[in-house]
Amino acid sequence: MQLKGLVRFFTVLLIIYSLYQLSFTWLVRNFEKKAEEKATQYIKSSYPLASAKYPGNKDSQALWQEFLDRRLTQYRDSLIKADENSTVTYGINGAMSYKKAKEEELNLGLDLQGGMNVTLEVEMSGLLRSLANNTTDPNFLKALQNADQRKANSDADFITLFIQEYKKLEPTRALATLFSGGSSNAINIGSTDQEVEVYIRQQARSAFDLTFDRLTTRIDQFGVAQPSINPIPNRGLINVELPGIKDKDRVRKLLQSTANLQFWEVYTLKNNSYASSWQRTVNAFNAKYGGKTDSSAAQKDTTLAPDSNAAIAKSNDTAKTKTLSAAIGTTKTDTNKAQTVTAATQANTIDKYLLFAQPFQDEKGGIAYPAAIGMVNVRDTAQFRIYLDEFKANFPSDVVWAYGVAEKDKNGVAATAVPLYGLKTYNRTQAKLEGDAIADARQDFDQYGKVQIEMTMRPAGAAIWKRMTEENVGNPIAIVLDNIVFSAPNVINAIPNGVSSITGSYSQQEAADLANILKIGKLPAPAKIVQEQQVGPTLGEEAVQGGSLSFIISFVVIFMLMLLYYNTSGWIANVALILNLLFTVGILAGLGATLTAPGIAGLVLTIGMAVDTNVVIYERIKEELKKGKGYLTAINDGYSRSLPPVLDGHVTTLLTAIILFYFGLGPVKGFATTQILGLLLSLFCGILVSRWVSDMFTNKKKHVEYFTGISRKIFQHAQYKFIEYRKIAYVISVVVLIGGIGSFFNGFNYGVEFNGGRSFTVQFPQPVEVEKIRGELNQVFEGENTIIKTIGDNSKLDITTSYLIKDTRGPVADSIVEYKLYEGLKNYMPAGISFQEFKSDRYIPQTKKVLPTISDDLKSGAVKATLFALLVIFLYIFIRFRDWRYSLGTIVALLHDVLVTLIVFSFAKDLVPFPLEIDQHFIAAVLTVIG
Repeated sequence: MQLKGLVRFFTVLLIIYSLYQLSFTWLVRNFEKKAEEKATQYIKSSYPLASAKYPGNKDSQALWQEFLDRRLTQYRDSLIKADENSTVTYGINGAMSYKKAKEEELNLGLDLQGGMNVTLEVEMSGLLRSLANNTTDPNFLKALQNADQRKANSDADFITLFIQEYKKLEPTRALATLFSGGSSNAINIGSTDQEVEVYIRQQARSAFDLTFDRLTTRIDQFGVAQPSINPIPNRGLINVELPGIKDKDRVRKLLQSTANLQFWEVYTLKNNSYASSWQRTVNAFNAKYGGKTDSSAAQKDTTLAPDSNAAIAKSNDTAKTKTLSAAIGTTKTDTNKAQTVTAATQANTIDKYLLFAQPFQDEKGGIAYPAAIGMVNVRDTAQFRIYLDEFKANFPSDVVWAYGVAEKDKNGVAATAVPLYGLKTYNRTQAKLEGDAIADARQDFDQYGKVQIEMTMRPAGAAIWKRMTEENVGNPIAIVLDNIVFSAPNVINAIPNGVSSITGSYSQQEAADLANILKIGKLPAPAKIVQEQQVGPTLGEEAVQGGSLSFIISFVVIFMLMLLYYNTSGWIANVALILNLLFTVGILAGLGATLTAPGIAGLVLTIGMAVDTNVVIYERIKEELKKGKGYLTAINDGYSRSLPPVLDGHVTTLLTAIILFYFGLGPVKGFATTQILGLLLSLFCGILVSRWVSDMFTNKKKHVEYFTGISRKIFQHAQYKFIEYRKIAYVISVVVLIGGIGSFFNGFNYGVEFNGGRSFTVQFPQPVEVEKIRGELNQVFEGENTIIKTIGDNSKLDITTSYLIKDTRGPVADSIVEYKLYEGLKNYMPAGISFQEFKSDRYIPQTKKVLPTISDDLKSGAVKATLFALLVIFLYIFIRFRDWRYSLGTIVALLHDVLVTLIVFSFAKDLVPFPLEIDQHFIAAVLTVIG
């Protein structure tokens, strides 16, 4: 063997490197284990056991145990936080604290430790509007709308689709007429369409990069240990993994908020012209849709949900604006009742959609007008906006509509109605003051102890703010974030120093998050969650146990088999196998990669491939020994003649793994990463390291044995006349072909990744009737078909629905769906369970959401990946053996294997007690079969 010294050098180097990288994981886990033991001892000594506190009451015991678990986690984390800077080891650069060592440990995926995985799509429509100077050109807006609709079923990027759609509407008009005249000098009226497209793409890539950077900064300040943020610029996606996160709503707000802060003047009914506009609209609406006119509709007595908007004033200003609820004299009970707008049942009049606010008496005895025109049911917001656009001619040309934030009760449940505001534009489309004027923002408390966000403006912004507040003393100014009115307080007096505050009905944590978002700056392009998955820590522990058990069993079985079948040479194979695993995991840790459950599957596959390398080599050596050759000659010939098939097997599998890495997302990409690394190291360990160890024996005039008593008797002089049974094989193949075609007619269980929708894994306290559950959920989801699959027994269900999956309100729609699920299932849960308890990991250990746009991308990517893999294998076999018939035969055999897999997943889907779904993991398995 040549280059032995080089092989020896790299082997020793990799051993040292891998052990060094994995030492951080061992030290960190040991540090955390000690903190866990201290925390456990503290909890035992400070709180009674659940069984002792609530004897005989299992529901109360379970709730108390949840409290103890939370308290233990909090105390353990506090212990770790207090000692995070203490030295735990010494690295290349000297002493290393726990905090530094934590950054170097092997990351576990969310499916192994719990947390949240989110895929964000950076939307380009808002960027194009900005580049086009917020033009109101109808064909431009129509082209954006058409491109957005086509995006779900097209492989082209959004910019290409927009240009195609715009050219359909304006075939002779140059793009420069839209995009010239802005702040950039890169485009002028004489620029060609090609130059404009290049400019747009450059701006889009810059916007994507800046969005990624600012999201990264936000997440870094979120306080998550070892977050993983990966950009996929060619698809406009950003994949985020947040280990240990349980608060889904907080994550959604953090990631999806563009931080587009604006300050608007507000129209109120104090303005006679504006009030008359509403009077005309009410009459016109009722005449057209309700069959009557009611000119007093805007003056009807009514009850409003409370307006939480507080005053905006200088620091230490004691003046406050009375809230709407106080102004109209609602009690606490009345307020709760008023959180739902009751629809009129007689006719389709405007008060079916809008509950008008009423003027109230201020502290000086005068008449005051609420900032909001009234309240609209959340479910009616989209439809009522259409009605407002229909009657826009009745209103001032400079008014734009915006909804406010839904109030929350003490249990955190959002109201079903939101306030509607009429905002006064500046220069027809803009706000008078933008969030770019904010120099700093921080969470604080006002003199009454209420949470607020204090903002400091830059000099230019402070001057505009001073003038704006001077002109609006006694009138409201709306503070709008991402097109949602957070508050609309009355101005008490002018604010000259640019220091102001926002108050509202949010918690201290929400205020701190919002302050960080405002301080970091707005996203140049909005980011929308198109796919999310949350895994509870309990489910993660089960995945760790299951994955570890499968790995250990496969390793032990293969380890023993090599010894039983190949005698002492099996030890060389096993050493190569152990080194392969050590190097794979060590390099993964060094690269900062994340080990997931599919990654463990990749390790198991790597074990098989690594041993397969030695099996091929050893069988060839045994053949050479049977020919009477000496050990040295047999080893040399065995390694040289087995090298081509070993390389062929690894290269084909490696090619499919690379394809999977390119098309896969999230955990599936982790599987591909592990597989690629494992295959490369399998070649190094299985061929070079094992040969080096073999030569160590032969150089010392020793040799290892390749036969055992068992292996000498098995498959000796075996003669299998396969060709004689070809007709039987033909029949089997025809049956497989028919079954494979029939599987498409029989159908598959498509996972939520390919269908789109929301999926909830729900744990019930006792077995339930699936059909009864389905009926309840179909009703609360307003007729949407609910897909329910059992997991194990009927006490654990996987529930999938497409209800509101196309709703554009993001977190609002998510909250509505979750509450609907709660309404449908609360009768099957412990009595008196609250919405917040229902959403906990105890009852919903896993959730997943995939929007139709990304599900179509995933389906398209899966088909492309499969076809591309078959094409690559065909070309490789053709180039390797110079005969297309070998390639064709290989593809037919591969399709045969794939059809068998499809048959099992189609016809056995209703026979097994676990879901057989077509999803990304299935595609990964198919590509592995092909490879």
